[in-house]
Amino acid sequence: MAWVESAVVYDLRTLVDRIEPYQPNPLPIVGGLGRVELVREAATMIMLLTVGVLAGRTWRRRLGYAALAFGIWDIAYYVFLRRMCGWPHSLADWDILFLLPVPWWGPVWAPVSIALLMILWGTVASQWAAAGGGGRFRRRSWAVNFVGVALALYTFMADSLRVAGQGTEVLRNVLPTSFNWPLFCVALVLMTAPMVQLVWCSPFRVSESLGNGTAANRDHAEPSALLQ
Repeated sequence: MAWVESAVVYDLRTLVDRIEPYQPNPLPIVGGLGRVELVREAATMIMLLTVGVLAGRTWRRRLGYAALAFGIWDIAYYVFLRRMCGWPHSLADWDILFLLPVPWWGPVWAPVSIALLMILWGTVASQWAAAGGGGRFRRRSWAVNFVGVALALYTFMADSLRVAGQGTEVLRNVLPTSFNWPLFCVALVLMTAPMVQLVWCSPFRVSESLGNGTAANRDHAEPSALLQ
């Protein structure tokens, strides 16, 4: 899917002569492609979530597999895009990351760092049996995570949000000049809270589904682990 995504983006950017997204008029309108692209992005998110739903047996593991798939997909997307057209030249290149609800802008290293975090959390959430950890602790860790997500989204959309009331034409032509590194780093740290909580509360036993899944292994596992 990462190759398909890269191919679609390569085709679209070739069509509108925007292989390098950071240039004047970065989002030219070509027929009805704008609406089609918005729906395609939403469909991609649904597809990645579906992967997790099909792969896991509990909601924690389903979310873990979905995060793992998203992280691998996002990094592979840039790897394949580089192979196809030579862009991005470096992790510092600006990219249009998403279009919903307004255009997101950021250097390539920003989504890649989030993708790496999703791979780490997805691995821990889907592969390790959880134990202990009160509900209040879990709720707090997710609340901290959501604050981090909100801050990260703001750093991506800040320039677009500043001109959102000035009309679609102005919004489409936004070109950010700087990225709020300090705020994004704070957001990234906050987003690690659920992973830290899982690691802290985990007995670090690989789940029964990974070790060959034999009946003998399940018989010797603690009941609390089998219920995860």
